[in-house]
Amino acid sequence: MSLASLAQSHPRVVDWSIWLDRAPATVLLAFQTAALAPTWLWMAARLRDGSDDPLGLLALGALAVLAWHTRRELRASPRLGWLALAMLGTVAATLLRPVLPPLVSGLLAVLALACGLSAFLPRRVALLPVAGLAVLALPLLSSLQFYAGYPLRVVTAEASRWLLALVFSVVREGSTLLVDGRMVIVDAPCSGVQMVWLGYFTACAVALWAGRSDRDFLARLPAVSLFVMVGNIVRNAVLVASEGAGRPLAPWAHEALGLIVLATVCAGIAWAVAPRRVRAMEATVQGGRHVAAIA
Repeated sequence: MSLASLAQSHPRVVDWSIWLDRAPATVLLAFQTAALAPTWLWMAARLRDGSDDPLGLLALGALAVLAWHTRRELRASPRLGWLALAMLGTVAATLLRPVLPPLVSGLLAVLALACGLSAFLPRRVALLPVAGLAVLALPLLSSLQFYAGYPLRVVTAEASRWLLALVFSVVREGSTLLVDGRMVIVDAPCSGVQMVWLGYFTACAVALWAGRSDRDFLARLPAVSLFVMVGNIVRNAVLVASEGAGRPLAPWAHEALGLIVLATVCAGIAWAVAPRRVRAMEATVQGGRHVAAIA
């Protein structure tokens, strides 16, 4: 068979696969985004009716910034393995949506979108932080509070009891502390769910900014969890100590303490995730300023 006759008689699926491999990234990602429209409508409804906090918009914004920043480096030919996973995930999220809980189908949808984006991103961009931001884009804070809030409150209360026992007489029952005869409840906001979200968002965003590999990112996740846990315990211990001493903080001081601890935790996570060369560069710049000031 000649090449001319082969070119005329080859299966049309070959043309489809060639088009799929050559199609611009924006076209394929736009098609995928349109196919997942039911998920985006559900997420918007959750935010509109107040069922969840709008922090997910921050993660979506970070993904949009990543796509814009790397727009000139997007691969002309996508990685077909990731593209296949994106297509399978999109189909699964669409077909299984009637039988799956909305949050589960939403998880499939955002992971499928992360796979689609990863198919075109340059190889230097780690994939796990991209997937992490996609998951954080979901309206999941209220669900995390429902399922994980109480266990986190119990852990926080017990750790706070150990700290406060150095000064007070403290007894714990569930998530309630009896401090020198005063009952203090570790309530839902003290579970640290929002701090967990913001801590892992910081880790994903800094890892992408600093060019961390997937292996480096995974190696630093335990440090992220430690910073979040310690920060929440310290914040809770200070608040409980003030209540137990009969001098509760004013509302503005309560909010200020939370913001200070949150900023400290996020700064610590950024320091832990950033590569040494970035920290060394910052130290060099600060050292140069110090020398210049002396001079």
